[in-house]
Amino acid sequence: MASAASPKWYPLIVLVLCAVAGLGAVAMLRPPSPVAPVVDEGKAEAAAPRYAEIPFDGASAMAHLESLCKIGPRPSGSEGMRVQQDALEKYFTGLGAKVVRQKFQARHPLDGSAVELANLIISWNPDSRERFLLCAHYDTRPFPDRDPVNPRGKFVGANDGAAGTAILMELGRHMAALKSRRGVDFVLFDGEELVFSERDRYFLGSEYFAQNYRADPPTHRYRQGVLLDLVGDKDLHLPQEQYSVRYAPAVVGDVWGIARRLNVAEFHQVLGQAVRDDHLPLNEIAHIPTADIIDFDYPHWHTEGDLPDKCSAGSLEKVGRVVHEWLRVVVQR
Repeated sequence: MASAASPKWYPLIVLVLCAVAGLGAVAMLRPPSPVAPVVDEGKAEAAAPRYAEIPFDGASAMAHLESLCKIGPRPSGSEGMRVQQDALEKYFTGLGAKVVRQKFQARHPLDGSAVELANLIISWNPDSRERFLLCAHYDTRPFPDRDPVNPRGKFVGANDGAAGTAILMELGRHMAALKSRRGVDFVLFDGEELVFSERDRYFLGSEYFAQNYRADPPTHRYRQGVLLDLVGDKDLHLPQEQYSVRYAPAVVGDVWGIARRLNVAEFHQVLGQAVRDDHLPLNEIAHIPTADIIDFDYPHWHTEGDLPDKCSAGSLEKVGRVVHEWLRVVVQR
């Protein structure tokens, strides 16, 4: 998970000054209300499986998370990132997906040198013009800068980087069985946090992806998207993120409604905090309604403690099954 240019978390209530009838007044801007879960309708929902029937293996996802962490740190432009890119391209190609590296460059925040980056675009049913988007960032922060003991130590990003990627890897095993005429793209964003200080830019990969989609419209159209970030914590809490409610209320309603139907209590039916993340360029630049599934309160965020033992197969499985069911529903509507 990346930080904002200033603190990542924002107050839930913002005071603004406005003029009313020529007089100064103070107006209270209220955050959006949480989205009520949707009522399942249509043929796709009528045949809805129970939680245990959804094909997603949390143990398999956890094994993927552990294998990514064994590579070591994976910041943008590093050898670890190159090893990860090659491994992921081989893995998803072996599952029958079309994999494209969307390459771009960025300026290194410290020395100004050029850093080679690449978003991985993993396409299922690539010829379909109507598509849905599942995404995560797969780079790790250069250092565990919030670690109270060793802020320039080793950061492997088990939850912050590997967890979302691991869920997509496990979902990939089940994509052929969806049998949808609509297409699905998994996008792994690079450069989400090529950051050495709070002055540095975040979201490089998602901005590049969104700008290209907006400036040179492809033949396909993304109808909706879901972003996975910090989804592996053993003690998982997933309220509705505020920007997601504002920009993509239908997606939030669907996802949290499905979670309620499946009795996945970790998806809280309440409004959470506003978090600046990769879904903002997708919503604000590309205009793809995208919701962020994110645990705000991970105690090991950007510390050396963000290790596989702080994550669990159970958490990955709960998120994975909810997302799989969301995908099944929307591609069949």
